[in-house]
Amino acid sequence: MSLLTIEQLKIGYEGQPVVSDLNFRVDMGDYLCIVGENGSGKSTLMRTLLHLIPPLGGKITYGDGLRANEIGYLPQQTLVQKDFPASVREIVLSGCQGRLGLRPFYNAEERKLAEENMKRMNIYDLADRSYRMLSGGQQQRVLLARALCATRKLLLLDEPVSGLDPKVTSDMYELITSLNKEGITIIMISHDITAAIRYASHILHIGSQVFFGTRNMYLQSDAGKMFRAEEKGASSHAE
Repeated sequence: MSLLTIEQLKIGYEGQPVVSDLNFRVDMGDYLCIVGENGSGKSTLMRTLLHLIPPLGGKITYGDGLRANEIGYLPQQTLVQKDFPASVREIVLSGCQGRLGLRPFYNAEERKLAEENMKRMNIYDLADRSYRMLSGGQQQRVLLARALCATRKLLLLDEPVSGLDPKVTSDMYELITSLNKEGITIIMISHDITAAIRYASHILHIGSQVFFGTRNMYLQSDAGKMFRAEEKGASSHAE
């Protein structure tokens, strides 16, 4: 069943399009990686899917009863977020805000959900710790637990391993894969084309070329071959 259908979508800021004529579909259980050149509009697309900014054209349709406020979202971390003065429990529980409605306080069910997701992310023993005192990997687990409090169906992740060391990066990818195997649909922006090809079921490439399809289709596409060659060239120069 389709959770998200995108038709002729045009995205951008202040009336200036970044990408036009996007068409793709995300079904339940998919693991979609969004890849492409820097500045190609990946984060703009994610913010548009969340209704944080309006589309410039086209149509976004949610399926299976999904609403925009029922999508878990892990944004790119900023220095301000990394230094946020709150406890782990408070941050995870804030993922339940979309469930409050007119209530001013969290109820017992929401507090239980936050505890369950802290245990799920192996951070329950950190519940009373200050978020800003945690390592980068621990902070990302906190934010992932927060995102899980908002959804049982769909997670949107914007560069979830940015700035993490290789071991923590590998652990985070395995954690995200395990959530996908549990039935949570994943849409993830990634600069790591090797990881995208390894973990994703589908690839959306946006930029000078636009491609949407399965991982294997992407490997055979002109966009995939060109982008992988460019990434390998950039890596060799960096070395």
